[in-house]
Amino acid sequence: MTAPRPEDGPGLQGPYVPGTYGADGAFTSAVEGLADPLGDPLPGQHTSPWLRSEATPGEGGPAAARPQAYGPEQAQEAPGEWYDPEGYQRDWYGSQQPPAPSPTPAPADETMGLRTADTRRIVTDPGERPDPPQAYAPTDAPRPYDPADPYEPAPEPYAPSGERTATDPYAPTARPESAEPVTGGRAERRRAAKGRGRRSGPAAPAASTPAAPMTRMEARRAAKAAKDSPAVVASRAVGEIFISLGVLMLLFVTYQLWWTNVRAEQIAGKETDRIQEEWANGAGKPGVFAPGQGFAIMHIPKLDVVVPIAEGINKEKVLDRGMLGHYGEGKLKTAMPEDEQGNFAVAGHRNTHGEPFRYVNKLVPGDPIVVETRDAYYTYEMTSILPQTSPSNISVIDPIPAGSGFTEPGRYITLTTCTPEFTSTYRLIVWGKMVDERPRDEGKPKALVG
Repeated sequence: MTAPRPEDGPGLQGPYVPGTYGADGAFTSAVEGLADPLGDPLPGQHTSPWLRSEATPGEGGPAAARPQAYGPEQAQEAPGEWYDPEGYQRDWYGSQQPPAPSPTPAPADETMGLRTADTRRIVTDPGERPDPPQAYAPTDAPRPYDPADPYEPAPEPYAPSGERTATDPYAPTARPESAEPVTGGRAERRRAAKGRGRRSGPAAPAASTPAAPMTRMEARRAAKAAKDSPAVVASRAVGEIFISLGVLMLLFVTYQLWWTNVRAEQIAGKETDRIQEEWANGAGKPGVFAPGQGFAIMHIPKLDVVVPIAEGINKEKVLDRGMLGHYGEGKLKTAMPEDEQGNFAVAGHRNTHGEPFRYVNKLVPGDPIVVETRDAYYTYEMTSILPQTSPSNISVIDPIPAGSGFTEPGRYITLTTCTPEFTSTYRLIVWGKMVDERPRDEGKPKALVG
């Protein structure tokens, strides 16, 4: 701690003794004059558009200070600023046409002085303090523009309405309507205000920074995340299986409903041609035929059916080949057309594989059914129909069929097929009675000619 000096007088101790820093109030003035990086204006700027800084260089020497025009007390507190009457006049009374330049301007390099709105004083002693300027009266006329005065700024253009133009450096910056209020400190508000004054333009595209290379662990994790989960793989496999099954089923249905008919009709047609050729050559005499061997041809004029009849009811060898099968084996053995008495029973598909009995249910009593053999034509008339019966009911092919309405032996015919359509759950039975036997050399019967 500094000891008191003798000249300080008794009873005064410490560095804060009156008179240590000069006249009273000098310490306070010095502290208040310290630069505040947040509160003070930036270099070359001022918070008021009517005050200008003293740092205006002249042509003939260093910058001279200009006193303020609003009182001696304020001039002493801020001797480095001076009042701009023209700015005050423009802001309050609108723009005015500047008068003609003064004919006798004072040269700037001969004197160094400060000028107010209506006085000019030359400071001859650099240490001499200029007198306080007179207060500016709004009724005073503006001072003529002096182009030779180095402290006089050039006149600025103003809009006819009195508003400041965009080139006026003292015009306050218009704040955009869409801008959000700034809530930070002084420095943040100052930066925001400076940013608002810039001309708005299209936003600069963000610089695309290259992605940093991934580490090996990150690459493995990314590859693992890109892989499908087991559930996704399983669902995809199940979906593919169902799609494959659907395609296979579609192909199977197409094969059953369309291709089997095409193939069976081709085979049945060839078999019919073969049988007729044998008859023309004198072969195929009546007798016992081998299973699958064709020996007769059935005509159903109402249904436009012409189909060969083969021995046996084997599905693969006879029925699936588009032919009718004769019940001629074991307990199901029935009579032949040329027999004097008995029941000639045949079977055929109602759907697929040529479907010769597809519309046999449309026959009505009296419709002709003709069986052509090597030696004769046998004509039957349809008498009755059994819409549905069990496949195990073999009594329908007995010599006197049960349910047919026949009561005594005779020469009958029985047609059997599956029902309902596209199933083999039951059997559909159609019966007929022979009404005509005509040798081949006598020509075709009336049912085939008409």
